[in-house]
Amino acid sequence: MSGENRPGKQDTWTSNNVGRHGSKSSGGGESQISVGELGEFGLIARVTARLPLGDGTVVGPGDDAAVVSASDGRVVATTDLLVDGQHFRRDWSTPYDVGRKAAAQNLADVAAMGAVPTALLVGLATPADLPAFWAERFADGLADECAIVGAGVVGGDVVRSDLLVVAVTALGDLQGRAPLLRSGARVGDVVAVAGRLGWAAAGLAALRKGFRTPRVVVDAHRRPQPPYAAGPAAAIAGAHALIDVSDGLVADLRHVAEASKVVVSISRANLHVAEAVADVASAIGVDPLDWVLEGGEDHALAGCFPSSDVVPDGWRVIGAVTSADDDGQVLVDGSPYRGGGFDHFAARG
Repeated sequence: MSGENRPGKQDTWTSNNVGRHGSKSSGGGESQISVGELGEFGLIARVTARLPLGDGTVVGPGDDAAVVSASDGRVVATTDLLVDGQHFRRDWSTPYDVGRKAAAQNLADVAAMGAVPTALLVGLATPADLPAFWAERFADGLADECAIVGAGVVGGDVVRSDLLVVAVTALGDLQGRAPLLRSGARVGDVVAVAGRLGWAAAGLAALRKGFRTPRVVVDAHRRPQPPYAAGPAAAIAGAHALIDVSDGLVADLRHVAEASKVVVSISRANLHVAEAVADVASAIGVDPLDWVLEGGEDHALAGCFPSSDVVPDGWRVIGAVTSADDDGQVLVDGSPYRGGGFDHFAARG
């Protein structure tokens, strides 16, 4: 990545070799300093001082590019964007929340390939008047989410922008296993899920109604909890296909069905509705199963396994791959499900 209107080149965040907890806090009199007042390289120094490198990092921030070990000989790579006002709202989420979420949704995509996350690269486009503490707390959120899987933050870029945008690229290691693709489902497979469903949608619904409670549900929208270990576990168990549930269970299973040219059949009776999710649904007057079927951003994993006997602990069977179909489709209780998930370019009501 390269910045605009800058002398020279600085494609990876430059470290001043100060540990994360050894950098200056933005508290006290510094709390009002903006990123514009710090300047590009002052901001980079503050942010990188708070970030982990991870065991797989050979060359971290400070050169034109980072070097991350790939003992497998292959690298899993994925990227995502978060735009202020669309993927997060600063009146709903703290900068720490945004950091956790930005890391989680990318690390989950790596896990959905059956791989182990190794590193992140992070781009930050920011208005000059953004408080510096926002960038620091954002970095703390990135660091803490990466710590769950042992990944490092090895580089990135910062640029001035009228709109706050975060871009994250995640890398991963297959550890000698074949990648789990959407196109691998086979007739006769069982379909199972790991992780939470409907929680983030319930939290978003509560926030849109002006509520900040129940906290556990609202926080599920702010900070998803992907089941990272379930991805490699599925690969080891012999799963045929795997996907991150980011846009909604049915929508993402439809991706699997279309790529694999099969019919995926699931049953509502097999879907779990958490009590906290049900409580929010009751208060708002909606069916919580709609959130389970269509709600995204929990970053659960959905997979297809050769039999229920090999489904790992922590996964629950919700259906099966019942037949071949060149167009691919998802059935819920035996009928085609026309409800959608999230689509960035769909018309908004």
